[in-house]
Amino acid sequence: MDVYTRKSNLKLILLLLGTLIGLATLTYTNRLANKIAEEEKFKAKLWAEAIGRKAKLVRYTKELFTKLAEEERRKVNVYAQSTAFILSVENNELLTFFNDIITSNNDIPAILCDGQGNILGARNIELPKGVNLFSDLPVSIRAEFSIYPPITVDYKISKNYIYYKDSNLFAKLKQTLNDLVQTFISEVLVNSASAPVILTDERMNILDYGNIDSATMQNTDDMLKRIKQMQAAHDPVVADLGEGITRYIYYDDSDTLKQLRIFPFVQLGIFVAFLLIAYFAFSNARKSEQNLVWVGMAKETAHQLGTPISSLEGWIEYLRELDGMKGNEKILTELESDVSRLSLVAERFSKIGSVPQLLPQNVKEILERNINYMRRRSSEKTKMTLYCADELQFKVNNQLFDWVVENLLKNALDAMDGEGEIDVEVIADSRNILIDISDTGKGIPKNKFETIFEPGYSTKRRGWGLVLSLTKRIVEEYHNGKIIVKQSEIGKGTTFRITLPKA
Repeated sequence: MDVYTRKSNLKLILLLLGTLIGLATLTYTNRLANKIAEEEKFKAKLWAEAIGRKAKLVRYTKELFTKLAEEERRKVNVYAQSTAFILSVENNELLTFFNDIITSNNDIPAILCDGQGNILGARNIELPKGVNLFSDLPVSIRAEFSIYPPITVDYKISKNYIYYKDSNLFAKLKQTLNDLVQTFISEVLVNSASAPVILTDERMNILDYGNIDSATMQNTDDMLKRIKQMQAAHDPVVADLGEGITRYIYYDDSDTLKQLRIFPFVQLGIFVAFLLIAYFAFSNARKSEQNLVWVGMAKETAHQLGTPISSLEGWIEYLRELDGMKGNEKILTELESDVSRLSLVAERFSKIGSVPQLLPQNVKEILERNINYMRRRSSEKTKMTLYCADELQFKVNNQLFDWVVENLLKNALDAMDGEGEIDVEVIADSRNILIDISDTGKGIPKNKFETIFEPGYSTKRRGWGLVLSLTKRIVEEYHNGKIIVKQSEIGKGTTFRITLPKA
């Protein structure tokens, strides 16, 4: 297993591990959130039950107060009849009996008036001094004594009227009832939990709410929108108050629960961001190290080649001067050509790491030069064809770009084992020059389209795996271009595409 396969497997393992951690976090948090949601729903049901029970208490209290009101009216009626009998009874014992009935009323306030509204007497209330007519009483007093219709006292020659109001005890109990009716829903809603709740009747009229901004509830559109959101999140809890009265409790998740639901996604986002930052940091550091290695190796290679090349050039000049070498000029010419080639290689290596000078060049001339050079050094069974217009130009460094074309042609020849066809086609668009170099070789698997440009990757037993990596660096870093595997099919061949800006 090569280093790139191990690296791919390691990336896959790390991805799976990160996915498992993310899924475990999401599962645990969602389970916890669902548990809290169930608890909040249970609380909402408790609210509904509490409302129902308090409603029963209110109904029972109302019935009790109704009976008390009837009992007090009966007492006032007895008081009225006793007042009438006092004027007509001559028997002292009976007179004493009815007088006791009248004086026994120590709790129910009552005012006795004649038919013209003159106040004849009062019981259990202190009237303002100087007021003799019922109509002259303060408005507040008249309102209190007008709640119930007056009781008529029939005399033989006239009629009197008794105005009364609730007893002090009954008034206190009634106030307690009103307070209970007004507060029992608020107590349940506001004090039960932190979840937002809204209580409505059957017609969607808001009766009360809790844990919601009052400004939202004052705006009708915002209020209806909030109720719809609650209804979409949870079905309302129905509170049956009896006697055909139904209330609906709409509720939403509390802020804590909402935060808990989004927490795992925030956590995963931070985790992913951290991994990306770490990845790019290590990737840049690794790339910088590779660049340093490339530059150092290239400079050292150029330096190491310099000395023997200079020596060879000197020996060639020495051989030319020897008498025994006359007639062997062809050998010396070939030696000189190879030494020039070595000098070119050394110059190429020396340019790695420095900013190359890019000049406008004719595309066809450069490609023809390199194709002709490789054609002379390849098998007769290989065919190389160039398709390029004469007028196309781009900005390149001659020495470095010659190296690119030479590397790709050598790679194509190796892939075909010295037998096949190589087509070089140049296409131009509005901004770029596109160079496609196609061969009929072995082809490249799709999952290796990017890996083949990594340093160290090679399918040859003796290869160092630096040719395509070096080619990519020259194209992309020194010429602001791009090189990709355009297409490839196993057993049919490969097409590399170089994209460079126009001159």
